[in-house]
Amino acid sequence: MLKPHVTVACVVHAQGKFLVVEETIRGKALWNQPAGHLEADETLAQAAARELWEETGIRAEPQHFLRMHQWIARDRTPFLRFLFAIELNEMCATEPHDSDIDRCHWVTAEEIFTATNLRSPLVAESIRCYQHCPRLPLETIAAFNWPFTGDA
Repeated sequence: MLKPHVTVACVVHAQGKFLVVEETIRGKALWNQPAGHLEADETLAQAAARELWEETGIRAEPQHFLRMHQWIARDRTPFLRFLFAIELNEMCATEPHDSDIDRCHWVTAEEIFTATNLRSPLVAESIRCYQHCPRLPLETIAAFNWPFTGDA
């Protein structure tokens, strides 16, 4: 039975730069967007804001939904990754609260596109989505709690 991991990721942009988090995996420093798993009793947008704070110390809410990627990792683990955009007025200081994150960097799109230390191909693809995909309203993703009392 297919049980994909549901994850969220944030493309955070300010003053022409993008925020990446650096984590060491199997002895190698890798870049990723602030990202992580959906937890019980939270919406996807709430998960994105939580992961952003845990991994960078920045408190900001997603402003747009960009895309959902279905991805199968090298080890055959299936993922559904929901990508959000956050536009900040300025690059702000970071302070990771997640012990898995070594540091954060503000980098250009070109630095991401030419990097050899991306955690997955989705890191660069997310920047392409930010640059070229329509920004969808957060309401594109509807969240319901049980018992649902809508007018269906």
